[in-house]
Formats: sequence, C-alpha cells, structure tokens
Amino acid sequence: MEAGLFARGALIGLAIAAPVGPIGVLCINRTLRDGRVAGFVSGLGAATADLIYGTIAALGLTALTGALVGISFWTRLLGGLFLCYLGLRTLGARPTAAQPAGSATRGLLRAYASTLVLTLTNPATIIAFAAIFAGLGAGSAAHSYGEGVLLATGVAAGSALWWLTLSGGVGLLRSRLTPAALRWINRGAGLIILGFGLAALWSLAPV
Repeated sequence: MEAGLFARGALIGLAIAAPVGPIGVLCINRTLRDGRVAGFVSGLGAATADLIYGTIAALGLTALTGALVGISFWTRLLGGLFLCYLGLRTLGARPTAAQPAGSATRGLLRAYASTLVLTLTNPATIIAFAAIFAGLGAGSAAHSYGEGVLLATGVAAGSALWWLTLSGGVGLLRSRLTPAALRWINRGAGLIILGFGLAALWSLAPV
C-alpha cells in the first residue's frame, strides 16, 4: 500500500513537471549557461513547491485550495512581474566561468528560490494538482495524514526525478556549444521567459 501510494505520487509529480513552461525553459537555460548542478537546483525549487501543493491536495484541504485560487490575481501579478524580470536578466546574461565557492553557493540559492517562488505564485499549479488528484482518485487513496504526506512526498520525488533527468540530458550538450551559441541561447530563452511573463500580466486585463 505504501509503495503504491508513493509510486502514484511520483507519477503525478512527473505529469506536473514534464510539460515545458517557464520553469522548464529556466532549467534548460541555466543548465546550458551554468552547468547541470545549477539546472537541477533550479528544478528542486519547483519540486519543493510541488511538495507543498501536493500535500495540500493529498490532505484534501479544500478551504486552503479555495483561498489560494481566490488570490490568483495577486499571484499572477507577482509571478508575471518576476518572469519579466528574469526574462530581461536572462537576455543580457553571459556564459559563466568557474566561480569562487561562496559566490557559487549564493548563485545556487538564488536559482532555487526563484523557481520556488515562480511555482508557488502560479495559480495553475494548485488547480492542476486538484484536478489530477480528483481525476485519479489519489486523494481518496490516502486515508490518514501520514499516507497523505507519503503521497505528496512521492509527488516531490517524481518532480525531482524529472528535473534531474532534464538537467543531466541538457548538460551533455553544454560542452559542445561555443560561447557565442550560448549567448544566443540566453537571448532566446530570455525572450521566451519574458513572453510567459507578459502573457501572465495580459491575462489580468479585464475582458
């Protein structure tokens, strides 16, 4: 039973993480620019947010889910502005050389925090979790808080596995790219991320 719950959660985590969105573009770009560790740590920020939202969905906290959806205007505004900032920053970023340990650690913390905030401020994430859990009957499979947490842990593990696979695969290409190619990739990724941010802000406009 416990192994089945964990496996079901892992499949949900993979399903949530795999579609390419702004987090996927960030992870790919950071892997190419800064290396596999930076890309994977970026993905771990998203996996942490998946753990939080997965716990909410698995425990059936419908009131909290409703409250989070209710403030979607502000979360979309914050997320959209943050995406625009990251997009503009990525546009001007250059491939990095080896950094001192302290600087590298701060860079990884920023990478982790940015994707954590972006995923938490995306109202579509909590809606997706609620829909998938309801569709698969996953929430009803957890009969206690302990089983709910186990299910959510599986979600985080599945999400982290995806980011590990993505950063590892993309990292294989990094050594084959020239600095000039990496600069063009930064520009392309920056435009895509900026586009996601502008789309989020545009969605706030009254119909």
